[in-house]
Amino acid sequence: MTGFARASGADHGLHWQWEAKSVNGKALDMRCRLPVGYEGLEVEVRAATARRLARGNVQVSLSVSGMVRPETVVINQAVLDQLLAAGERLRDRIGGEPLRADMLLALRGVLETVTVTEDEQAIEARHKIVLASFADMLDGLVTSRREEGTRLAAVVDDQIARIAGLAEAARDNPARTPEAIKSRMGEQVSRLIETGASFDPVRLHQEALLIATRSDIQEELDRLMGHVEAARALLDAGGAIGRKFDFLAQEFNREANTLCSKAIDRSLTEIGLDLKTVIDQMREQVQNIE
Repeated sequence: MTGFARASGADHGLHWQWEAKSVNGKALDMRCRLPVGYEGLEVEVRAATARRLARGNVQVSLSVSGMVRPETVVINQAVLDQLLAAGERLRDRIGGEPLRADMLLALRGVLETVTVTEDEQAIEARHKIVLASFADMLDGLVTSRREEGTRLAAVVDDQIARIAGLAEAARDNPARTPEAIKSRMGEQVSRLIETGASFDPVRLHQEALLIATRSDIQEELDRLMGHVEAARALLDAGGAIGRKFDFLAQEFNREANTLCSKAIDRSLTEIGLDLKTVIDQMREQVQNIE
């Protein structure tokens, strides 16, 4: 689910650039960084992203430069009236020439610079063209993530093949043959006899059968191969398969743990440990799949 994309645009002196990057995440988690005056775009940005992406921590930012909102100069009529009244009162008392316009305009507070308020239509038009670039950027992010997904699919497919190979190796392991089990139990019985311990032959036979049953890993091997087929089907299906693969990876791990606990031979234990290693590696990769 890693990816990066960038898109820029310009219109009537306004320049902007969208940038987005994503990393793995169990769900879709977005963070938007928008400049002042463009906060209203966040709702659409989030909605458009949610329509295209299902998982990942996504950071989206917008930078804008170039266009300055127009300003105009206005006369502060209230201040001007006060100054005129004060000037006339002072002239009545001490005389003097009438106040001139240039003198009044030079006084602080008479002239003010005011930013012209844009109408809603102008704002909506500007937001529309900026959002068009966001759509292009989102296309690029989806493409980037898809390319990453293609690379991951090859890695995961190889790991699934390794799991299948290890399961087959466990299935064909000589330690699982009846002859090997009988020989191993015979050795254990011989060691017991050498110690002089007393035992009931019937009970010993029953215990041997119970041990053989408990140590049988055929069910685990069957489920592992079933999970292998399910994993391959998910890869072939495509789309947003990350959550399902998360669950399947847990099932793989559960069977490998059970196989290790049932193993009564070192060679089977080693196969089980190799299985756990490959499954853990696959689980790490699965976190990056949407």
